[in-house]
Amino acid sequence: MTPGILAIIVLVLTVAGYFLGRQRALALAKREGVRLHSLPSHYGQAVALFTAVPALLLMGAWLFLQPLLLENQVSSQIPDSVIPEGGARSLVMADVRRIADGMDRLVGSGGLNEDDLSSMRADFSNIRGRLAEVGVALGSDVEPAVFEAAKSYRSIAGTSTLLRNITVIAVALGFGFLAWRQVRPAMRARNVSETFIRSLLIGSSLVAILTTFGIVTSLLFETIHFFRLYPASEFFFSTVWNPQFRGGSDLGILPLLWGTFYVSFVALLLAVPIGLMIAIYLAEYSGKALRSFAKPAIEILAGIPTIVYGLFALITVGPFLRDWIAQPLGLGSSSSSVLTAGLVMGIMLIPFVSSLSDDVINAVPQAMRDGSYGLGATQSETIRKVIMPAALPGIVGAILLAASRAIGETMIVVMGAGAAARLGLNPLEAMTTVTVKIVSQLTGDTEFASPETLVAFALGLTLFVFTLGLNILALYIVRKYREQYE
Repeated sequence: MTPGILAIIVLVLTVAGYFLGRQRALALAKREGVRLHSLPSHYGQAVALFTAVPALLLMGAWLFLQPLLLENQVSSQIPDSVIPEGGARSLVMADVRRIADGMDRLVGSGGLNEDDLSSMRADFSNIRGRLAEVGVALGSDVEPAVFEAAKSYRSIAGTSTLLRNITVIAVALGFGFLAWRQVRPAMRARNVSETFIRSLLIGSSLVAILTTFGIVTSLLFETIHFFRLYPASEFFFSTVWNPQFRGGSDLGILPLLWGTFYVSFVALLLAVPIGLMIAIYLAEYSGKALRSFAKPAIEILAGIPTIVYGLFALITVGPFLRDWIAQPLGLGSSSSSVLTAGLVMGIMLIPFVSSLSDDVINAVPQAMRDGSYGLGATQSETIRKVIMPAALPGIVGAILLAASRAIGETMIVVMGAGAAARLGLNPLEAMTTVTVKIVSQLTGDTEFASPETLVAFALGLTLFVFTLGLNILALYIVRKYREQYE
């Protein structure tokens, strides 16, 4: 039984618990001739919550812990002799998982039954071919110990899954029955239901905080591991980026930071003025008919996948800039450049700036406009001296969102700016960014043990620190100017 089906069963039990709790409250109130303390729906909600929440929490914890415990148990069964020289046990475990998944597919497709599978050995002449039939490709012959570990992995996983299903359903039925038995006309069901829901909302709010903490912690530990293998001074101050997985790499971050901020600056240089002018026009000058058409049309740009923007940069914008600007002026001969990626990214960011700024400008009280007009100011003067200063905190937030989006963009930079890590001022030269190199360093079958791979975490943490500093600066600006209106 898959987790999805198990969740559906819990949902059915939850709905049944709601109606049974509601019906029990009404029946007891009628039999005892008393009024219910709360609405009948509150009694049903209380039973439903006690049915669903413990079961779903248990299922989530089980799904999170099961792979960790399972891999630890099976990994200890793999002898050191089958681990390749210079390799890691985790790579062998990846083969174990793939083989176990292939066994499940073979049984599910009818290619093998459980008896055949249990007697199957690693020297079976066509084992790689049989697994390839169900989409599981193995790069080398299967060692007997690895194959036995895969069978053990599948067996333990099946037992654990069965135990999980039985336990989750039992918890849902048990807690639901206990909650149903507690239903009485005098029960403060509304208080129970609202307290439960409040606790869920608080827990949901903590998810974002805990997620951020987990991201920072994982980045921090891996970055510390990286700096144990590679000097921090060379990482932060070297101007050369030349990773070599054979060793002897130069991993200076400065060229990547320069490319990141250069491309982002070009993008914001296009997106911020145009986005603000669009927002001002839609909020203050346009009619309702034009606004109802123009705003959704502009926001369509935000829904276009970034790969489409990347193709647009690669096929249209890049060749145009190369043929009409770069080559005639002798500034470059490549269609990949900072200007190509920056212009296309700026187009993508326009709706982020315009839509949010438009909403902020519309939120400025009409009384401020009327007061300005009453003092004899024109419409343009009112916009410049009253509306824009009042809306500045929100506009800064919109620009910050656009800047964060620009700094974290990858696909447009890969296809529009290239992958050359260099320091330069020519916007018609190819450059790259931090996010592109994070992806390139983690692409392929790599193990988190070399500086060339661990540098991705140091790059990510550095980018996080810069983004955090950008947020702090924005908050400072917002608070400084907001004091004029408090």
